[in-house]
Amino acid sequence: MTALVRDLRLRRGRERRGLALAEGIRLVEEALAARGRGGVAIRHVLATPALEASPRGRRLQAGLKKALVSVESVGEPTFSTLTATENPQGVLAVVQLPVWAAADLTPGLRAPVLVLDAVQDPGNVGTMIRTAFALGAAGVITLPGTAELANPKTLRATMGAAFHLPVVSLEEEELRRWVAQARVRLLLAEAGQKFPERLTEPLAIVVGNEGAGIRPSLASWAGGSIGIPLRPGAESLNVAIAAGILLYEVTADRD
Repeated sequence: MTALVRDLRLRRGRERRGLALAEGIRLVEEALAARGRGGVAIRHVLATPALEASPRGRRLQAGLKKALVSVESVGEPTFSTLTATENPQGVLAVVQLPVWAAADLTPGLRAPVLVLDAVQDPGNVGTMIRTAFALGAAGVITLPGTAELANPKTLRATMGAAFHLPVVSLEEEELRRWVAQARVRLLLAEAGQKFPERLTEPLAIVVGNEGAGIRPSLASWAGGSIGIPLRPGAESLNVAIAAGILLYEVTADRD
């Protein structure tokens, strides 16, 4: 089991096995809650005696036992070499993430799709998936160059949202076909642009790479731009914060 976990710390191991690591009580709780209905499968669990130190940890252990998920006990020194967190909570699970397709995305007038164009920071990617889920988005599309969903840092930043919200990886041409088939208006998030005064159709909102922004090729066929008014002298916002503001503006019902 420890050899498997070490292999899953590497991207090539995750890609070869189709598995990921869920670290910490919250993430394992969410995986357990999504088990059997969202395509999440818990393959293995490692736990240390520290898990029993809190009522929440004991409840998680009881839940795993009830779900017939086997838990392997491991010592603290060994566990610390397997986890990427600074303050391990004594539990990690090997999980198989849900597999979503573009057909699983069902955007609506107040349920946009967030498109991540080569967003490289795992924390930003995970935070945006978490925000999209919390605000009622229909899902997230990741274009090439975006941080891997199964990256432990990305998955941890989603706080379990990745177990419930469709996250689909597409090439640009596949995105273009989906936009046409789903009858969605694709808007590019750009500094200095205004927010639409009135929404009349489902949207897909593209946010770009932290440094380079959105790839130029999208501008040739996108349905326009969207932005956040900034005070004079402010150059830009963190991409995850900008995405959160835009999603809130789209999903909030002000009628």
